[in-house]
Amino acid sequence: MSFLSAINERFGNISFSNEEIKRYGRHLIMPEFTLAGQQKLKAARVLTIGTGGLGSPLLAYLTAAGVGKIGLVDYDTVDYSNLHRQIIHKSRNVGKPKIASAIETMKEINPFVQVEAFETSFRSDNAMEIAKDYDIVVDGTDNFPTRYLVNDLCVLTGKPNVYGSIFRFEGQATVFWGEKGPCYRCLFPEPPEPGTVPSCAEGGVLGVLPGIIGVIQAIETVKLITGIGEPLIGRLLTYDSLKMKFRELKLRKDPNCPVCGKHPTITSYIDYEGFCTI
Repeated sequence: MSFLSAINERFGNISFSNEEIKRYGRHLIMPEFTLAGQQKLKAARVLTIGTGGLGSPLLAYLTAAGVGKIGLVDYDTVDYSNLHRQIIHKSRNVGKPKIASAIETMKEINPFVQVEAFETSFRSDNAMEIAKDYDIVVDGTDNFPTRYLVNDLCVLTGKPNVYGSIFRFEGQATVFWGEKGPCYRCLFPEPPEPGTVPSCAEGGVLGVLPGIIGVIQAIETVKLITGIGEPLIGRLLTYDSLKMKFRELKLRKDPNCPVCGKHPTITSYIDYEGFCTI
């Protein structure tokens, strides 16, 4: 069953309290959205990988929008160096698990959203079990091993992969969906060798940048769930914050892609050696 079929099967039984009707009122009055769109959001199950720079705005807005169930995967703790960009975490939570910190903020934003916590790394031996009940996976990671694992899982299970990446002053976002368009391996079949790209700590990142890219990921997730607009499938949106410029690049499916091509060679999940990505 496709994720759209699963949501459509669930959303017909969705109802709202008077408080929820008031909360989502600005959605409900839009003719493109209406009650049906909000029902689909409440029926949806979204898995987010990472509660850091990209995960912070993403989780805040998906929670505020009323996504019914949000899964969080993270095993890190809140550090002072996170706070200039990871706005879902507060100074009082330094030293605490990021998942607990994120859930605390999410519940303050919207108590009607169900949150499921996976305080663990995302690995080949647990990825399928974690993701099996979710409709969409949103990649908020900062490392290549997890990025490739998320991609392969989404291709092999038919789930959309809402992708975002940031480095210093630049970011990019797209929707990888093997059934509808290219996947991440269509662009980069294999990860680069460890040590050939700057680490996260070495390269740095402008604190407000993940806010832009994370919100784009949230918008794309809402569009996929509700069926409105044109998702970024086959289109890579890049952003240069110093020049304040967006560019759109066309992406094409690679028939020789090792995971979503005509003759795939990758049919199971791979754990690559960990290192930071740009």
